[in-house]
Amino acid sequence: MSASDTQHAHGSPAETVTPTEARIEIVLAILVAVIFLELPMHAPAAPANLLTMLLAVPFFGAIGVLFIPRQWTAIIRRFSLAVMVIELWISSWLFHGDYSGASYQFVQEGEWIPALGIHYSVGVDGISYWLVLLTTVLTPISLYVSYNSVSTKIKEYAFSFLLLEVGMIGAFVSLDLFLFYVFWELMLVPMYLIIGIWGGKDRIYAALKFFLYTMVGSLLMLVAILYAVSQYHALSGEYSFALADLLRLQLTQDEQIWLFAAFALAFAIKVPMFPLHTWLPDAHVQAPTGGSVILAAVLLKLGGYGFLRFAMPLFPYASHYLGPTLAVFAVIGIIYGAACAWVQRDVKKLVAYSSVSHLGFVMLGIFSVTRGGIEGAVLQMISHGVSTGALFILVGVIYDRRHTRDLADFGGLAKAMPIYATLFVIVTMSSVGLPGTNGFIGEFMILTGTFVSEELSVWERVFALCAATGVILAAVYMLHAVLKMFWGPLDKKANMGLPDINHREAIALSPLVFLIFWMGIFPASILDTMRPTVSHFVTVYDEGWRESYSADQLRLRPAADEAAEDAEPAAAEGEGGEAAALDRAAADHALAMAGGAR
Repeated sequence: MSASDTQHAHGSPAETVTPTEARIEIVLAILVAVIFLELPMHAPAAPANLLTMLLAVPFFGAIGVLFIPRQWTAIIRRFSLAVMVIELWISSWLFHGDYSGASYQFVQEGEWIPALGIHYSVGVDGISYWLVLLTTVLTPISLYVSYNSVSTKIKEYAFSFLLLEVGMIGAFVSLDLFLFYVFWELMLVPMYLIIGIWGGKDRIYAALKFFLYTMVGSLLMLVAILYAVSQYHALSGEYSFALADLLRLQLTQDEQIWLFAAFALAFAIKVPMFPLHTWLPDAHVQAPTGGSVILAAVLLKLGGYGFLRFAMPLFPYASHYLGPTLAVFAVIGIIYGAACAWVQRDVKKLVAYSSVSHLGFVMLGIFSVTRGGIEGAVLQMISHGVSTGALFILVGVIYDRRHTRDLADFGGLAKAMPIYATLFVIVTMSSVGLPGTNGFIGEFMILTGTFVSEELSVWERVFALCAATGVILAAVYMLHAVLKMFWGPLDKKANMGLPDINHREAIALSPLVFLIFWMGIFPASILDTMRPTVSHFVTVYDEGWRESYSADQLRLRPAADEAAEDAEPAAAEGEGGEAAALDRAAADHALAMAGGAR
């Protein structure tokens, strides 16, 4: 690799933008905002193949980039951004879904490999809906802000980002475990390239570490998927990777524990949970700004989403049995991540360790298995994506100007860069959970949900109290960083005369600042959509682990149509006893979980 290829690792100069181009970009940004907010609201019903469109647009956009000559860098940049803006607009059609129930919306199915029971099956519910929107909002912002510093191999960079978007959206909408695994692995390749090619001086080490950690967990998850499918085949006589079918499978308690452990390892690495977090600081520090933003804002959320969508519903007994232990590691991660962030001198590494702490809250809310705790966890995933994404952009801004991230090299920047300082303080307040910003509601709901959790046995109040110290530590390390960077004397010559936020950086940060206050002031706009899905999840989960506890056996629950036929006569005859109650619970379970995905 030539010296010019690694220039970006040391802060290459930003692309020269003429005043005319700047005005055009600002006008286009305003038009995109107006179209995104207004047009879908007044448009007719969304197309039936909406989710397939969301997968096809960035995929064919990535293919299109390959046919553009690499010397046409300006055209590659504008084309890739245009594809992502179209993707953002298409995703706004998701607003037309009916999320008042627990069923999946915009479901589309088709045979893929019929002999193995593998289907193309996609759909969204009140949880995945918001995570898809988070992806389509943050991905173009990440790519757009990257062009300030990434100046080599633009064609490959744009291709990687478009392919990464395909993988992330595919993982969020997949209702077939094989399809999910394909998208899960697809995300690994472009992220590996983004870190390994456009990262810092230790980028190869960080990229390999990221790849190996993720691959180990993924392969064990694949083994668990294949075992579950083989058990389903043994009982039903046919293969199926469909989530709705595998949810009918009641495994023995020992089988559930082993398979849940395999799934949990893959998802815990992705979160990442303590002590599997060590790849994250290296990946964040070495990745370019855009890579850090998308890694923190979206990729890490797939771990928490995987627990909610696959690991806990498929193996409810094991989740109930091991959940309190995982909650212990979540609490350790909250405190450990905050303590590590406090002693960092590199501000980017500080933000990276803060992610370990914040995502510990997410996992604690999930393992509390209370409606409030899980709603708070999902809201916190979205909030963390917005706040931490903005923080990484802001860190990239100062690195492009000073080529250093050491807190000791700053001081008094509020005098030289007042707009930058204002934005940094706003995002900091969001990160520490100031009331009125997006960071407050999610953490508050997680703590209250944990405090009243029956799932965590007698330790729920201890967990809540220990986790609350993470909120205090967050204020300590973030405000310490703000104090070191922006206040005090402006006594370093290199900091004098630094240019303030430019138009490109302002365009990238504006929607994130808007979302910080929107989510903080109007959290119900998000919570109301996910509430039916979360309530359904908690109900089915409780029924599932109790059923597995009462009947430790391998069996297949009735299919949706069979459950409906069997449940009605039993109710009419007034059958009593524990066995009848379990049969009715199994029927309700099959109807609820399979009905939305069929």
